[in-house]
Amino acid sequence: MSLLRACSLAKCLGRRSLADVRRCFADRCQLCVSVRSAAVRRISETPLYLQRRNISSVIPKSEDAKKRVHEQSQLLDVLEARIQQLQSDVVLDVQHAKVQFLKSPSFRGGLSSVRTLKGSSKDKSDIPKSGQAVTKRASKSQPSRWMEKLSEEKKNKLKKQQILQQKMQRNPKEKLPGKSKASRSSLMPTSTTYKTISSTAKKRRGGTKLSDEIRPSVSSAAAVTTAATSSKAAEALKTSKQKRRDSKSKVSDKDATNKPEDGDLAEIEELEKRLNEQAQQRICLSTMERFQESSTRSSCADIQLSIRCYLEACVFMGDVERSQRFLLSQHRVMSRRKQLTTDIYNIMMRVWAKKGTLNQIGRIFILLEEAGLKPNVSSYSAALECMGRNKNCPPKVISRCLDQMKKDGLSVDDLFRECVFRQDERDMLLKAVQTVRPDYEPSLTLNASQSSSPLVKDFYTNRDHHTYPKLDFTQEDLQRRFQHQLSVEQACTVTIDSVEAMKPVTENMVKMRELLAEQRAQWQKVLLQALRENKMILTKTNTRDYKLNLYPYLCLLEDKEYVDIMIQSVSNLPPSGESLKILAHDLGNRIYTKYCVRQKHQNCIVEKLQSIYGAYTELLAKDTKVCNVLPREQWCKLEMEQSSGPTLQGAETSWPYVLMLELGTFIVDIMVKNLKINSDILNPAYDKKLIPILYHMYTFRSTRQVGFIKPHPILTQMQQEAMETTLTFDSSVMPMLCPPVPWTSEKFGAYLLTPAKLMRATHGATQHEELLEKCPNLHPVFDSLNQLSNCAWRVNKPILDIIISIFNDRGSDKLDIPPPLSEAPKIPHFNPQDPDYTASEKAHMKREVINAKKKCSEMHSLRMDALYKLSIAHHMRDKLFWFPHNMDFRGRTYPCPPYFNHLGSDVTRATLVFAEGKPLGPKGLDWLKIHLVNLTGLKKRSSLQGRLEYADSIMEDILDSADDPLNGKKWWMEADEPWQALACCMEIANAVRSPDPTKFVSHFPVHQVLRKKKKKTFKITCRHSNRCLKG
Repeated sequence: MSLLRACSLAKCLGRRSLADVRRCFADRCQLCVSVRSAAVRRISETPLYLQRRNISSVIPKSEDAKKRVHEQSQLLDVLEARIQQLQSDVVLDVQHAKVQFLKSPSFRGGLSSVRTLKGSSKDKSDIPKSGQAVTKRASKSQPSRWMEKLSEEKKNKLKKQQILQQKMQRNPKEKLPGKSKASRSSLMPTSTTYKTISSTAKKRRGGTKLSDEIRPSVSSAAAVTTAATSSKAAEALKTSKQKRRDSKSKVSDKDATNKPEDGDLAEIEELEKRLNEQAQQRICLSTMERFQESSTRSSCADIQLSIRCYLEACVFMGDVERSQRFLLSQHRVMSRRKQLTTDIYNIMMRVWAKKGTLNQIGRIFILLEEAGLKPNVSSYSAALECMGRNKNCPPKVISRCLDQMKKDGLSVDDLFRECVFRQDERDMLLKAVQTVRPDYEPSLTLNASQSSSPLVKDFYTNRDHHTYPKLDFTQEDLQRRFQHQLSVEQACTVTIDSVEAMKPVTENMVKMRELLAEQRAQWQKVLLQALRENKMILTKTNTRDYKLNLYPYLCLLEDKEYVDIMIQSVSNLPPSGESLKILAHDLGNRIYTKYCVRQKHQNCIVEKLQSIYGAYTELLAKDTKVCNVLPREQWCKLEMEQSSGPTLQGAETSWPYVLMLELGTFIVDIMVKNLKINSDILNPAYDKKLIPILYHMYTFRSTRQVGFIKPHPILTQMQQEAMETTLTFDSSVMPMLCPPVPWTSEKFGAYLLTPAKLMRATHGATQHEELLEKCPNLHPVFDSLNQLSNCAWRVNKPILDIIISIFNDRGSDKLDIPPPLSEAPKIPHFNPQDPDYTASEKAHMKREVINAKKKCSEMHSLRMDALYKLSIAHHMRDKLFWFPHNMDFRGRTYPCPPYFNHLGSDVTRATLVFAEGKPLGPKGLDWLKIHLVNLTGLKKRSSLQGRLEYADSIMEDILDSADDPLNGKKWWMEADEPWQALACCMEIANAVRSPDPTKFVSHFPVHQVLRKKKKKTFKITCRHSNRCLKG
């Protein structure tokens, strides 16, 4: 055998499927069957990775070697001729209206096209030339015979395709019956082309019937491949039918009409499967390409943000040399230079601009040109600022800079309109421009674009006779409240008294509190020393300038502030532990919040904020003139009027999620390694040795392994028995003591100094921020959130006192007040190695232990949640406060404080009332009674009049509940919302007993709950003054 034929044989065997190769060598007389039907087509159409098979076990084992070589040479002749024919085929664009493809019915006796007919060996050898079966004698004929047959088949191909086209045009919507099993000839008439083709679109739509319109021209490669495969399937089917008619003289009628036909149907099913695999492969490849592209773009954005944050941290800590070396090291290497943007170079431009070193700024402009980047408005702003600070700067240099900026398509007004200024940067920029243009003044215009949505368009256009409602506070009162809130946010934390402090103090509680105070003082010293040592290690180990490390982020605050954050996190750690990921992000976020507050102090933003807020109170105070503008519009107007100095919006850069995790993990590692306690601190009988108070453990959540930080049981016991009298919270957890800053952009609003997000999202998500920035007009969203945030609240003291008394007693599951851990079930103890227990008893005891631990953990979580809510409410009991609002991705609004707000549980809702009251009016008392009946859950099918009559019939129970809620009839405890029902009973009692109920000033909020299908709940707090503008 020649070398060419040997290589062709290996290639053929390597590409063909294992089953086909076995059939070919096991029964050589059926070789032509596989060649005529699907074998060669499979070679040219199936992807290579689907064709690889192990064929080591299918080598023929014939004794006659010469005969085997001769048969293989015949096989090669056939395969080569068939491959040449398929390569020369031209896909015909079939033009027709519509074709409906039906899936072939499954027959019990169906055989594949490469299987032999069931019969004797004599029957197999007697099959004449039919295109699907060849006798052994035929294998000895000359190859020219096969070439003649292949050429004849090629000539008939166009005729068959024309017949197919005519049939599809004549009967585009014809459906073939597929349920009859008695007569299979009726399923596939001689002149009907039967196809079964599936598409990937069918899979994506979930199994709907396929009725696709094949378009006149196929534009995509996938469509060409599909059409070619379908055409070949139809051709092979018709050819096999013609061949079968020639072979009826030597094969029984039953076998000739059933089995070969079934084999062709199985062949087409196999083609359908292959076609689906190819289409699915193309979809997977395109999906993977899109995913890789998006992940690459996201990772590049994360790298750029990390570089920017690192440079800003170095500049903030005063290490300009480190930041300059880092930027140059990134610029020198081409692979790292591609990650740099113009804004990254601008960070160093700002530094040199404040120092007045114009030559350094010129060097950075050269670096920008080398990187293939163009200067933007911030670049030219830094250059002009530097010229304004330099007294010896010639006017010609400033003029050249302005000319170059004009060539780049930028104007001077663009600098003042788009740049974010810090400290006195704007004043220096204006000074430089006025050096060459003495009469220049920035032309700033207020963005007065209104919403184009027809839903809210009238609210913005038709308000000539409307004014914004005033709050019940004087301007001086609002300014005093602003100062109080500013001091709270500058401290970043708030320490309040716990409601458990009202319990009588025992001797053991005093002892545990002293032990904890002593240990915390010692831990502070240890952590302070460990933090400084780790900072020294970071400065010495990482000497390469181009690498990012955590050292600059550990120098943003004072060392004591880092230690205080660690001690606070240990105090808030639950007994069951906390996920390392959650704890690390919480620590990183606290450091970032403190850094943002200090950055605003350094950039002189606090002073300007105080000035603008003082003027903003004129809109809200009751002792000032009325206005017809909204809070957002008033704030933007004041910012434009007081444009000198720093810019309030966009001064800080958000840290990436990965950076917060890395920084928080570093802090957690310091805590785990250095926080220790004596083992005999509670029991002197034990050996005295230092043991860690925190352990890094691993647990499984579903199938994922999760790192866990768990406190030592000794620490947990000390904290539980101490029942400390104070709690420490972040300032963002508490309600605001003044009206929040109105939302004017997606990055500015709510708190005074603490950063807040307009849209809530999972940690690390950035896509929603990009989409918000692309939104053309979010003014209706801002105005809605501002209106909700401007509503003042106060605490319902009588309800709060009753709840605290039950909380400090033993709680009540019926009233949704969690009991203390002393009421938790005891965890059973047993020895798993004890032989007295059987296997089933051990399994039962283990389940009891797990359930008891789970119950204790749940009770602790519920208890601490109630403790936080009641302690915050008790802290705010004599104050008026506001809840800043934001929204989620669906547009639902939520208060920013997480624990204590008006969208909480029944307990927290009952403890809140409006700060500003309104007279009930002639129907107000009736509506209070109807609302009380709604809270009870009774009379759900009754009309409003029926509910009102029911409320009048139980007025005695209502008054008894209001007068003696804990020792009376306790009617209110049976309501669906018992605490809100009790608060409503007290409000009704006060209104009924007033001289004139119509003039009774009510502060009671009505929380309407609208329930729809699928248990969706929408909560609305009604209030007469909750209108955007009032006439």
